[in-house]
Amino acid sequence: MQSSGHRLRDVEQHHPLLGGEEESEAGAGPGGEGERVWFIQDGCGMVCAFMTWFLVLYADFVVTFVMLLPSKNFWYALANGVAFNCLAVLALTSHLRTMLTDPGAVPKGNATKEYMDSLQLKPGEVIYKCPKCCSIKPERAHHCSICKRCIRKMDHHCPWVNNCVGENNQRFFVLFTMYIALISTHALVLSGFQFFTCVKVQWSECSDFSPPVAVMLMIFLCLEALLFLTFTAVMFGTQIHSICNDETEIERLKNEKPTWERRVRWEGMKTVFGGQPSLLWINPFAGLRLRRLLITRSRKGGPEFSV
Repeated sequence: MQSSGHRLRDVEQHHPLLGGEEESEAGAGPGGEGERVWFIQDGCGMVCAFMTWFLVLYADFVVTFVMLLPSKNFWYALANGVAFNCLAVLALTSHLRTMLTDPGAVPKGNATKEYMDSLQLKPGEVIYKCPKCCSIKPERAHHCSICKRCIRKMDHHCPWVNNCVGENNQRFFVLFTMYIALISTHALVLSGFQFFTCVKVQWSECSDFSPPVAVMLMIFLCLEALLFLTFTAVMFGTQIHSICNDETEIERLKNEKPTWERRVRWEGMKTVFGGQPSLLWINPFAGLRLRRLLITRSRKGGPEFSV
């Protein structure tokens, strides 16, 4: 016979004692009120995260110094500059919150005999043990081979944020894709207006940069904005669909039958974003606490830093 640690997923039952104890160890809840910073030491993820910041800052440079500052219309330059830079700050803040928030990691190595005995399981009641990180897997948790942890409500691992998208940071990931899509759209509109304006006058009057340099920078910006807009629009739509149907991407791909009470549409949105609809839903600074950052490795080691 198979041990309980290797039983099939469809006979798994979520024991009520697993919630509170693991929740207190795992750290942050939805909204990022957690007491630690989470960081995955993955080379590919760190390179992708750096590229994300570089591309956003490149777009900000082109919009600000190539298009807006040389403009003779002060109010046009001011309004668009403030709007674009505010959106860029919100996008990068959302990226940081997604990357540095514990996505819902299950404590490592808690599948010990002593802990199993403390659960006081009833006859016939089974729980699932992850053979890779030796932890007791709550319902809807999946193991991430990059984070090397089981993640609650894991949707997917995204290298662009160098983290899993899970129970605790899905809100920030949605905001990140939304704000990137907005600044991409804004950059495309500004680029189109700039090209349209400059063909009527001398290029030297449109930008402080030489015409070939200005055109090249704007073309690269348009290509970047198109790629960003396509990617983030798809991801944003996918995430909203998953939230409204209370089904992660992994559960959808595996065609897992729901054994949980599904929170659909607005109930799902309120669960992820927290409370009734308000401006806090689109504020990536909500719940942020400025505290002394003392970086220590987690007790069991692994690819993440815990603060």
